[in-house]
Amino acid sequence: MSSAGLSRRRVGTASSFAGEDDEDKRPSPANGSNGSGTPAARSRNGSAAQHAGSAFEGGSKIAYDPRDMDQDAGEEARIGGKMPRLTIMEEVLLLGIKDKQGYLSFWNDNISYALRGCILIELALRRRIALVRDPNRRRLPVSERLVEVIDDRQTGETILDESLKIMKSQQELEKLSINTWIDLLSGETWNITKIGFQLKQVRERLAKGLVDKGVLRTEKRNFLLFDMATHPVADIRVKESVVSRVVSLLTSTTAAVPASALDKEGTQCRTLRAVCLACAAYTASVLDNAFTRLTYEDREAAFARCDEILSEFVSWPFGASSPSGSSTFDVSSGVTAAGRRRHAARMASGLGGGGTFGGTRGEASSREVVMGLVQEVRKESVGGDEDVGFELVAGVLEVLSKLDSLL
Repeated sequence: MSSAGLSRRRVGTASSFAGEDDEDKRPSPANGSNGSGTPAARSRNGSAAQHAGSAFEGGSKIAYDPRDMDQDAGEEARIGGKMPRLTIMEEVLLLGIKDKQGYLSFWNDNISYALRGCILIELALRRRIALVRDPNRRRLPVSERLVEVIDDRQTGETILDESLKIMKSQQELEKLSINTWIDLLSGETWNITKIGFQLKQVRERLAKGLVDKGVLRTEKRNFLLFDMATHPVADIRVKESVVSRVVSLLTSTTAAVPASALDKEGTQCRTLRAVCLACAAYTASVLDNAFTRLTYEDREAAFARCDEILSEFVSWPFGASSPSGSSTFDVSSGVTAAGRRRHAARMASGLGGGGTFGGTRGEASSREVVMGLVQEVRKESVGGDEDVGFELVAGVLEVLSKLDSLL
């Protein structure tokens, strides 16, 4: 191999492993070249498909390995679709960050714990972790069931890979429950032997990841006695897309899930991802940032809808929290303390339990909308009620639904 620096990687033919020093300077006879060194000449001879493109030939091509493309296609087929551009943690953080100031509310105590739960959800959706397949697990609450690593390959996301490595190393000694893992990753433990499991500076690292993806930018702001790095929104279209998806999901008036509430076509588990985003943002106390353009009545109705959705997805199987066919839902029995307080405030102000959308003639009731969402998520599961990955998601949402009482 030439010692001059970066060389083009060739695959698919015997000549690609010839190891000649002048391989990049002249065409190889084994490739059937006509003697011309131009990319067009090689393309006419059909040899362009035999090797990776190069940033040095033609001036605009990017080097790649065709085997990587085949591997990505196989991974998409295994997990059921493409990975979205942003993870659930990044989308929740993006909802909480102030557009121009570039920082989260100083009074938000929930988001750090919620982000750790989102890490488990993301790993479960990527089929890296799942619950242990033990028939006796049904005797325990969903949040107390044991987690295991089923695929320790890297995901390409630093925080996910770090969490996966921690869980894999601990699994060799002892398998822990969903609730325990969220506590350990958050540093909520008195066990000094496990204090090292805490993930450090998750919010800052996620923000820097969004900077790398072009969504945020980094600025330095002066706060009286000290300077602090902030991350204002650089690409407002990305945040608007996240906000519109959440609002569309929570203000829908049809039993069918609107396409505007979901990510791009072909995205893996895009209906469940939409549900997890709304529920995680709700428990992280950043959901109200998405409702700035709604009226007060619509905001309260959207919060009530989210509390109803959360109540259906904290149980396993999904939608098993109330009898099948029931057309009523008592919001006062919502799973979160915030939901119960909000319902009490609505009753005190004379708004009742509903809002200004849903339930009118020609529109589906709120209950029908939520059950339609449950049916769409069930279609995305692998193995129906035996999908231990989706079961883990239900356990995480159950833990997050109790966030107010935990803190």
